Amino acid sequence: MPRFFQAHATHPDAHMAMALAAAQIDGQRGELTPTLGFLYFTEDYLPQAQALLDDARQRWPGCGWVGASALAVCAAGAEYFGEPALTLMMCDLPPDQWQIFSGRQPLVQDSGARSLLLHADGATPDLQDLIGELAERCSSGYVFGGLVSGRSQAVQIADGVVEGGLSGLALRAGVRWISRVSQGCQPLGRERRITGSDGTLATELDGQPALDALLEDLKLPAFTGETTSLRQALPLFRRTLVGLSDAPGARKDYGPEVRVRHLVGLDPARRSVAVAEQLREGDLLSFCERNPEAARRDLVRICTEIRADAEELGATMAGALYVSCTGRGGPHFGAPSAELQWVQHALGDVPLVGFFANGEIAHGQLHGYTGVLTVFLDS
Repeated sequence: MPRFFQAHATHPDAHMAMALAAAQIDGQRGELTPTLGFLYFTEDYLPQAQALLDDARQRWPGCGWVGASALAVCAAGAEYFGEPALTLMMCDLPPDQWQIFSGRQPLVQDSGARSLLLHADGATPDLQDLIGELAERCSSGYVFGGLVSGRSQAVQIADGVVEGGLSGLALRAGVRWISRVSQGCQPLGRERRITGSDGTLATELDGQPALDALLEDLKLPAFTGETTSLRQALPLFRRTLVGLSDAPGARKDYGPEVRVRHLVGLDPARRSVAVAEQLREGDLLSFCERNPEAARRDLVRICTEIRADAEELGATMAGALYVSCTGRGGPHFGAPSAELQWVQHALGDVPLVGFFANGEIAHGQLHGYTGVLTVFLDS
């Protein structure tokens, strides 16, 4: 069975952090020869990105490397926000069961991939279309991962330091996994069908002006044409998000089929609302808000489901990757490392690393305010 080992460290000096993490790994692995490593580090170490990768290669020759820089990183039970840190996970997955890809070494059409771990730059043109194309190259159609994050710059690791575009890891049929999406939002009102749209502008929902539907869900007075009332409600509008889906359902909580997007503007003259995505008439839309308690419940639910599915398969959880939103983590849930401690408590003692992203990827779709948990199983 594949074996996974995790380590994490914080230190002002990037090489000292790597040395501390390496000592943890070497203390766990015994005679294991790792074939693949996952490396995530905070943006504090960006100037040393290449040097960190060179250091890792020297310590573990012949090992492939994937990962990214981020605003914050995580490991089992720990989150690092606002401090220099790195997280490291190594394993001995058979080299013929994975392939690292990037713009320098593209994923070939007949790669034999069952699924993809994807790291991407959010500024990449037509990003959702590219993710969809990559999903079509997988036998399962499943792509998971996230958009690299940072205040000004971010890089990806794909057997080299990569800036921009997409990179990641193709996993073949011999690598078994279970993956779930945990939403961080809950609907404010009922789901409505988009019956009128103009690009990113929702003009009608169920035949009703979209702005009127928004005010109804926020329990605000109907719009009479006087914009003063709208200006007074701006703080409430800024906290409101939009859930989009093409799958109908009576929702108390969102599932992975819902894509959460920002509400980016209002058009009082057309009684319309603007959303951060091109809209399609016939799709479903609901207004929503971030909710820490709903997110906590959903996080515990997906961990419980993953454990149950692994037991049903007669498999052992060997290692895990977790990609969460930069708007989540301890700062959102009210205590340092709260999110990852809930994951650890619900999932158990499984090696885990990951990062906080500017957008999460699962089921070949871009998500927001979610957590994507992928657990590798023994072979």
